[in-house]
Amino acid sequence: MLAPQSPPTPSPAHVTAVLRILVLSTFVVLLNETIMVNAIPRLMREFEVTAAAAGWLSTAFMLTMAVVIPVTGWFLQRVTTRTAFGLAMTLFLVGTALAAAAPVFPVLLAARVIQAGGTAVMMPLLMTTLMTLVPPHDRGRVMGNITLVISVAPALGPAVSGVLLQAGSWRLLFLAVLPIAAAMAVFGRSKLTNIGEPQAGPIDWPSVPLAAAGFGALVYGLSGLGAEGAAAAPLPPEATTAAGAVLVGLFVWRQLALQRSSTPLLDLRALTFRHFSVALGLMCLSFMALMGAFILLPIYLQEVRGLSSLQTGLLLIPGGLTMGLLGPQVGKLYDRLGAPRLVIPGAALTALCLALFALTDAGTSPWLVLALHVVLSAGMAFVFTPVFTSGLAVLPPHLYPHGSAILGSLQQVAAAAGTALVISVMSGHAATAAAEGADPTGALATGIRWGFGVGAVIGLLAVVVALLVRTPPVPQQPAEPETENDGDGAGATTDKTAPTPG
Repeated sequence: MLAPQSPPTPSPAHVTAVLRILVLSTFVVLLNETIMVNAIPRLMREFEVTAAAAGWLSTAFMLTMAVVIPVTGWFLQRVTTRTAFGLAMTLFLVGTALAAAAPVFPVLLAARVIQAGGTAVMMPLLMTTLMTLVPPHDRGRVMGNITLVISVAPALGPAVSGVLLQAGSWRLLFLAVLPIAAAMAVFGRSKLTNIGEPQAGPIDWPSVPLAAAGFGALVYGLSGLGAEGAAAAPLPPEATTAAGAVLVGLFVWRQLALQRSSTPLLDLRALTFRHFSVALGLMCLSFMALMGAFILLPIYLQEVRGLSSLQTGLLLIPGGLTMGLLGPQVGKLYDRLGAPRLVIPGAALTALCLALFALTDAGTSPWLVLALHVVLSAGMAFVFTPVFTSGLAVLPPHLYPHGSAILGSLQQVAAAAGTALVISVMSGHAATAAAEGADPTGALATGIRWGFGVGAVIGLLAVVVALLVRTPPVPQQPAEPETENDGDGAGATTDKTAPTPG
């Protein structure tokens, strides 16, 4: 799929139809990613498992994403659009049906892994198709609309799960999604058309286990750092993290070697484009800060402020909706103003909100928390849409799948690292406060403040990186079919479908 050769130019109606199918399908799979947040206590009781075991329903999902996404750069270039879509939706449907009928906990866990496999294919497919079909001068607007969907879906997950759990069994979480996903799969397969032509090419099989073991161990190790009982775990997170880092290093070394002689599994030449590398760094730091806040806020609201899981979910929805609804507007501003004028104030606003969260205590009003979360989400909206768009925009078309895979892989690593860092800091300072005589609630509130403080420091680092963002070069006229990437970031001008910006 998405070969570097110039395909026939698709019509605007064709582009709209393809993207609409992919966006709606992505919404369905992303909604299910966070829909289990409120079901953990009930699952612990029904299956008689510990909190640590139940937590694997989220950890396994994240691990699977980290293992599968690095392979999608190779995969999406070698199958048709319809084949990739069909595989993603089939995996998701099988996983959802299996989860709904799961008689024991291991089956439910396996079902979540299968679901994650489908999600891991869908996200890079959407991003790669967007970059291939949409001309540079219109990418901000389209990416903004996509941001609306991919931001609102995870935000709605906790609230939807709260409502469904009030109505009945936890199995409703999957039974409600199943017919919607099935309808999207049938509609998509009947309406979706192939974009570009697949490229035949061998796969470097040694790279596959290196990627799977490396990224999997790295994310697993990071997600376990600071967790309760981590020291007594069969696989100590420190050792697992170190082993994962070594394996990822070997994977990178092999890809660099393959780039000189054959086709790598993940083409790291995307990192030679300065705009892409800076955007990647900003995305990683921003995602670390965001995931840290997402982890700390529910703990604060439920354990310190005493809100229920449903109340917590409802309180956090406005922030997710704000990020999503701002996406299209930020996208339009990106097309007019470029990335720097958006990401710098967005990163600064994010750092400020995290610093203010570090001042919260047991007496802080939930309405103030709501307002800060909305402003934090607005700041992130001004970062994510320009970062994704400008980062991928400088790559030549044959590197779109690999750029999307690199972004997706490091996003999972950043999420795990951000979570591990704030949990470790929170746990350590909470234990210190308790040892000094603070009551359990006060000790936890102290730990959470320190966690937000670390998030604020990460936010400040993101501001520094945002200052390095530049508006990438865009073509002023249609590129000639013979245009080649010269390696300095001008490869964005090889987009064959781009008309002259008006």
